[in-house]
Amino acid sequence: MATIVITGASKGIGRATALFLDRKGYTVFAGVRSERDRESLRQAASDRLRPIMLDITNRDHLVSAAKTIAETVGSAGLDGLVNNAGIAVPAPLEFLPIDEFRRQIEINLTGQLAVTQVLLELVRMARGRIINITSVGGRIAGPMLGAYHASKFAMEALTDTLRQELAPWHIQVVSIEPGAVATPIWETGIETADRLLAQLPERARAYYATAISRKKSEAEHSAKFGIPAERVAKVIERALTARRPRTRYAVGPDGKLGAGLARLPDRLKDRVLALR
Repeated sequence: MATIVITGASKGIGRATALFLDRKGYTVFAGVRSERDRESLRQAASDRLRPIMLDITNRDHLVSAAKTIAETVGSAGLDGLVNNAGIAVPAPLEFLPIDEFRRQIEINLTGQLAVTQVLLELVRMARGRIINITSVGGRIAGPMLGAYHASKFAMEALTDTLRQELAPWHIQVVSIEPGAVATPIWETGIETADRLLAQLPERARAYYATAISRKKSEAEHSAKFGIPAERVAKVIERALTARRPRTRYAVGPDGKLGAGLARLPDRLKDRVLALR
């Protein structure tokens, strides 16, 4: 059965995908960032699933993980890499601390390329696939999540370029674009928003209080009513196994709506988004 690497498997889409593929019989290397998360996955999965410590911004983790995976798969190579790890850093761009912007880009974009680079030769050996988890937020952008949107728009570009560059080796590179998914990223994002809001100057709160409150309400709604993460996992498996996979898959009502909105003229799109 195929061997797949998934980053950001501690929770949310990554964990759901790791467990879903494990149940399907795949050998899964699941990247986590803590011993607690590693043990939690072990208890929930079969012996095939191999949690590995993988902070995608840590070069030592990348080198160690690549060595472990290479020793396991040998000349068979790696059938799939699912770049899923990511965070959301919400704040108005006018007042977003630049270090927080850098952290957003480092995790959601630079780290994704770093993982791809260290594992790409193994993918090439198996003529495997690279699945990048982007977002509907990589097709349309809204207020208070500018840094997140910047990272996801850039991830779409990275996906397109990799797809073109790796075509000579018949390596499929696919973008998965979920809408709202009921995962802990929303609670984590709200916690980050509260932390950053406390650091903002008074005029920032005066300028953006209404917009911030509205975005927090949207996040709470998404956490409660978003689609189950396993629904995304099923689409990821489809992208890994389809004879001719699409270049991108919109997932869930929000994802499909966003794909449609992305084609609207900008001014009209802004007015539609303002009604949400």
